[in-house]
Amino acid sequence: MTTLAVTGHMDLTDESVPLVREALRRLLTAHSEDLIGVSCIAAGADSLFAEEVTAAGGRLVVVIPSQDYRARKVKPEHAAVFDHLVETAVEVLTLPHDTANRGAYEAANAELLKRADRLVAVWDGSPPSEKGGGTADTVEEARAAGVPVDVVWPDGAGRRG
Repeated sequence: MTTLAVTGHMDLTDESVPLVREALRRLLTAHSEDLIGVSCIAAGADSLFAEEVTAAGGRLVVVIPSQDYRARKVKPEHAAVFDHLVETAVEVLTLPHDTANRGAYEAANAELLKRADRLVAVWDGSPPSEKGGGTADTVEEARAAGVPVDVVWPDGAGRRG
């Protein structure tokens, strides 16, 4: 059994989505035997990973950062995918934070890393931001904890704005 957790950018360009999806598909093929994928299923990389885990026959574990995450943070254009992934998951863990904030995101990332044999990072290599809790922070935490990191950033991938 292999447990892969994901961290990644939410702001992938439309042109990047099929590139990232294919790169994830290739990576997951190497781990398809008794695969568990752990994701916060945010828009972008997290949801693409979760969709590819289930498409590969893996089991999905969802970590929701806070009690109000669905209501406050899931945008209408992502709601159907979010809800479908929650329904598909074999386990849904909603953390006890009342509000989706930096503390909730950091706790969710810690939960991902606690469960992971490896971290899949859909990451352009950019340094951590001031606000913390992002992809680069999670990669740094994984490496510091000795969790192997597979960076996925195919040629031609980009971020909005």
